Amino acid sequence: MLAKKKKISRKDIKQDVLVTFYYKAVQFVNNQKKYLSIGIGAVAIIVVGIVLFVNSRKKGNEQASADLSQVITLYNQSAYQDAIDGKQVQALKIKGLKKIVDENGSTESGETAKIYLANSYYNLKQYDLALKTFDSYGGGIDHLKAASIAGMAACYEAKNEIEKAAEYYLKASKVSQSNVLNAQYLLSAGINFIETGKNDDAKDALKSIKKNYPKSESASQVERYLLQVE
Repeated sequence: MLAKKKKISRKDIKQDVLVTFYYKAVQFVNNQKKYLSIGIGAVAIIVVGIVLFVNSRKKGNEQASADLSQVITLYNQSAYQDAIDGKQVQALKIKGLKKIVDENGSTESGETAKIYLANSYYNLKQYDLALKTFDSYGGGIDHLKAASIAGMAACYEAKNEIEKAAEYYLKASKVSQSNVLNAQYLLSAGINFIETGKNDDAKDALKSIKKNYPKSESASQVERYLLQVE
């Protein structure tokens, strides 16, 4: 990456899409004026609609973020059912992860809540619910996207669907090259490939750790597993 190039953030991209949509709307109305009686009022309606939508999304994200910051306390205490359902703690009513997701699951903070909700289901051994919730993650944060895919892999592992587990761990490792958990994902993929007899796939995953993440903790375990497939 060239140092002088300005980095385009996800926020900038969203704003650019919004601006593009606005001008397309204006262009459409201008082109259709002779056919429509609504005239320039249509542009105002479109703009107002966009503003309301954006403000609603922002408010929903802020609410989800505030709710998530409270319920994390329960999650960190391994009170997973309480974290899912919510709990009254003295004068504070903590909203549960399920409700946060139901109300604001499409916001970035709501998408993050999905990961915690899925992990809670997983820790309660409700693997089908966990799998469905991990799969529903649609946020724009790469390490959470990878975590959701790896979470699905862990669910398949727990359900003894080892081949699927291996494939999903491998998929998780490819989301972002900068993810510090990639080596662990690859190791898990390699181990599961060995269990299914896919030795070539296992070697590829394990050797990728040696090549790309030689200083990781997982790299110290690679030779042990390579001996089983070479």
